[in-house]
Amino acid sequence: MDKLNAALLILRVGLGGVFLAHGIKHARSRAKTTAWFAGLGFNKAEMQWAASTLTEIGVGTLLVLGLLTGAAAAGVVAIMTVAFWTVHRKAGFFITAFMRPGIEVEGYEYVATLSLMATVVAIAGPGEWALDWMIKLNDVTIAELLDGRIGLLLVLAGLAGAAAQLTLFWRPDRAG
Repeated sequence: MDKLNAALLILRVGLGGVFLAHGIKHARSRAKTTAWFAGLGFNKAEMQWAASTLTEIGVGTLLVLGLLTGAAAAGVVAIMTVAFWTVHRKAGFFITAFMRPGIEVEGYEYVATLSLMATVVAIAGPGEWALDWMIKLNDVTIAELLDGRIGLLLVLAGLAGAAAQLTLFWRPDRAG
């Protein structure tokens, strides 16, 4: 059992670390990231910057801690779904598809891999070395409340949230 807990810890912390790093990067480059969102065709680019930055830092931190892990994993799936749909799907699967000077479009293998990792975490749970196993609500741990079925439902909710964001804010015909 410790092997499984170690593997889930490594998976959670690795995935959370990636999102924490991206969120911090976006926090430090507000103007550039806001302009990037506008260039993709997002309305309210400043709000997109704030939502993206806070979500990446939030889900990254929660995954590292193993707190509300299923919800954090769903946030990863939502972010990666938006990234797939707005940026990566046109380039094909491989991330190196258009690695030529002046072309910044990368395939979707990276965002798909992160989404799959998050889905595994949502379904498998955080492992026993997580705050979700330490915090009890009415004699039931958070990990027990957010079991695999709930984790899968949370991932589906993340997909719905991504669809809502795209529907409400993305206008590719206005992309710069």
